[in-house]
Amino acid sequence: MSSPVALVAWGHGQAALRGDGLAVVGPWPQLLPQVVDLEARRRPRWVWWAASRDAQVPVSHGVALQRCWDVAEVHRLLHGGWAAGPALAWAAAAGLPPSGLSPAPADDLFGAAADGETDGGQPLDRTGYLRPQTESPRWCSTPDRAQAWAELALRTAAAQLERLDGARAVATAHSESAAALLCLELERDGLPVDRRELERLLEQILGPRPADPAEAQRIRTARDAAVLRHTPGRETTDLRNPAQVRDLLAGIGVVVPDTRKWRLEPYRHSHPAVAALLEWRAAERIATTYGYAWLDAHVGPDDRLRGGWTACDGAAGRMAARHGLHNLPARLRDGVAAAPGHLLVRADLGQIEPRVLAAVSGDEAFAAATRADDLYAPVAAALGVERAAAKVAVLAAMYGQRSGTAGRALAGLERTYPVAMGYLDGAYAEGAAGRAVRTFGGRRVPMWTDAPDTAAAAARDRDAARGRFARNAVVQGSAAELFKAWAATVRHTTADLGARIVLCLHDELLLHVPAEAAGAAAERVEQALVDSARRWTGSDRVRFVADTSVVHRWPEALG
Repeated sequence: MSSPVALVAWGHGQAALRGDGLAVVGPWPQLLPQVVDLEARRRPRWVWWAASRDAQVPVSHGVALQRCWDVAEVHRLLHGGWAAGPALAWAAAAGLPPSGLSPAPADDLFGAAADGETDGGQPLDRTGYLRPQTESPRWCSTPDRAQAWAELALRTAAAQLERLDGARAVATAHSESAAALLCLELERDGLPVDRRELERLLEQILGPRPADPAEAQRIRTARDAAVLRHTPGRETTDLRNPAQVRDLLAGIGVVVPDTRKWRLEPYRHSHPAVAALLEWRAAERIATTYGYAWLDAHVGPDDRLRGGWTACDGAAGRMAARHGLHNLPARLRDGVAAAPGHLLVRADLGQIEPRVLAAVSGDEAFAAATRADDLYAPVAAALGVERAAAKVAVLAAMYGQRSGTAGRALAGLERTYPVAMGYLDGAYAEGAAGRAVRTFGGRRVPMWTDAPDTAAAAARDRDAARGRFARNAVVQGSAAELFKAWAATVRHTTADLGARIVLCLHDELLLHVPAEAAGAAAERVEQALVDSARRWTGSDRVRFVADTSVVHRWPEALG
């Protein structure tokens, strides 16, 4: 790892820096100028236990750090799951079994007693494990202890580097770490919104903002009545009770095992109550999750929607966010708008998962199909089917569906693209057997296990479920790695234009850019995809595409 500098922080506004010829401990106001100077002169790779605990202060002060190594994110990459605290990360990097970890002491007077001087100021105990009390902010009470804590972060990062399998895994560690840093910037900057437009949309969907709880209840009752008026005699049905809703539907001849949207959609035109119920459900979701209280709580006085972000969901590695940033209803997206003097650059990866499958499997025939703007067209031609059938077949292959139209089309895929299908079948076999799989970039995706007394039939179902999960995880997880590598490249290559990434939504990036630089930013976003995909795959055989546009409001990009 070139030019690493540890940056660690703890309670009461203290931090430490440690690197080649560098050992500094002090309050943030003293250290921040040194961080800025080091970034400008050395361009180090900053090493921290986790961005969320160690990089918050410089990011909140607008310091642009370029390269980093996030011990927690690299641990998740190497070992899977979500838990990645310093004790576990150090043990794993040092090759110590997690069973030897000691529980953390209580954060009270008894825990304080355990922070005594008996450890000699060393973070590790005689068996090599991290002492539980070292993770308490009180432990770093002297410069020597603080420097020992920073030094251990460097040792952990170096040991992790040794455990990564090859250059691709190291590159993934870099981009996963960059994504964790980007998460702090996303939370700091927020998503720009037009508050007046959001208010107008909410009023259109939910009615006027209630003046008090009694008025809120009247509006809620009126919303329910719009459904119940279609079912005379059932006016007391609680639409928020699934069992009562099933009974109501059965009374109009719609018998369903559950009331999920996809289950009810085919019955939309069979009875007006079904259509009304679907409309009610959309409005109810907005009322309970994205109503006026949500607007007041999460949109700041600067008209920015903010929520916490994570670089990894603990499963296949996708980014996630809170407060509606990852699942804002389509009916509210007109409220996402650039601030005055700015524009949004929206870029959405096209057909990303099948293109990723072509790359990770090494199937040359499938890779050739990715040269087309629409890869389903050459796949359809190769299979001798309609485009719609080809799309169903490819998606079914990745998601494990083998019945109906998908099952019939899969046979053609297996003949035409045996390498890609063999790759998916191999992942299925590993998952079904309960063995962990790894993504293209090296993320370990563990499988769950059955209880010893699981019945044979239930065990077979669970084996199949694990297999389906594994065959999708190796593609979806790899796609998440490419997305984060792309986002990290965009962050770096557009910074001089004043651009800021303000949303990472599955396979979509949204940038907030000064209006005069929007065109140049869009071009760099496209080039960043070419460059990051080439580095990620190691070749140009697979073509990745993005639909990129410059807009004022988010939905304008969708035409």
